[in-house]
Amino acid sequence: DVQLQASGGGLVQAGGSLRLSCAASGFNLDEYVLGWFRQAPGEEREAVSSISPYDGSAVYADSVKGRFTISSDDAKNTVYLQMNNLKPEDTAVYYCNVFLRDMNFWGKGTQVTVSS
Repeated sequence: DVQLQASGGGLVQAGGSLRLSCAASGFNLDEYVLGWFRQAPGEEREAVSSISPYDGSAVYADSVKGRFTISSDDAKNTVYLQMNNLKPEDTAVYYCNVFLRDMNFWGKGTQVTVSS
């Protein structure tokens, strides 16, 4: 079974850092694009970042460019999202996602709360 387990969220002050992890099972990360999304209360889910397994290239939302870094550890089948200089507007539930076998798979999400 395909499973994604996100962790690493928490409460942090503005300007602080957190590192999210997404542990994948049931497939190999080095074969699929994995993305991070987030959803704030009352808002639509939005894409934050994704990483390509082919060349390791990353894509970021404009709102997080220069502050967030996505990376992967194929040996651990885990993708990370390093979040620096966090802002209150980064407060949301963060989800990891993979599209494979014509289906979207989502992890349960991890809450990130940034206080001002």
